[in-house]
Amino acid sequence: LAVFTPFPFGDSNSVNATLEKVEYIFLVIFTLECVMKIIAYGFILHPGAYLRNTWNLLDFIIVVIGVVSTALSNLMKDGFDVKALRAFRVLRPLRLVSGVPSLQVVLNSILKAMIPLLHIALLVIFVIIIYAIIGLELFSGKMHKTCFDNVTGQIALDDPHPCGDAGYQCTGVGQVCRLYWEGPNYGIINFDNFGLAMLTVFQCVTNEGWTNVLYNVS
Repeated sequence: LAVFTPFPFGDSNSVNATLEKVEYIFLVIFTLECVMKIIAYGFILHPGAYLRNTWNLLDFIIVVIGVVSTALSNLMKDGFDVKALRAFRVLRPLRLVSGVPSLQVVLNSILKAMIPLLHIALLVIFVIIIYAIIGLELFSGKMHKTCFDNVTGQIALDDPHPCGDAGYQCTGVGQVCRLYWEGPNYGIINFDNFGLAMLTVFQCVTNEGWTNVLYNVS
């Protein structure tokens, strides 16, 4: 996928054609490996069967998706888009994990650490909710005034931003601070409702553009 070059209208080049051939070769190898493991261990019915192992299950899913996407692309060339299925090719490097025990230990440790991390995430969400409610109380509807031309009725600034009795003032000739402007970032960043308030607080938490929010509410 990293070296594949997409073309419109189903066009291709020599590199893409070579990659498609290599794709078939690896698909055959992976499928044969899967079939041999199923013959050796059994499919699913008894303990120790092929699909009773999580890593084998991951391998099986990757192989099935590869076979299905290849079959559909050949049988239904004009009526089915397999790009979504082909995106699952990015999972193939995970097959390496099933063959390297040390990587399994690392990945299992990461998965076991997810539950404590979820507790921390809940705490962060709780804090965001608190500050979102405070923002609703203090700044609801405060980001929709900007400088308008008193004659034309159009927004007077190339880069509009909130104005008011305090903070930014409209100093241009014939400009007046009034409603209604959608707000910063096309009306996304504001405290008009709980959802957008949480989004605005989250932006501040990430330290990405929090100074803009500061100046907008001041």
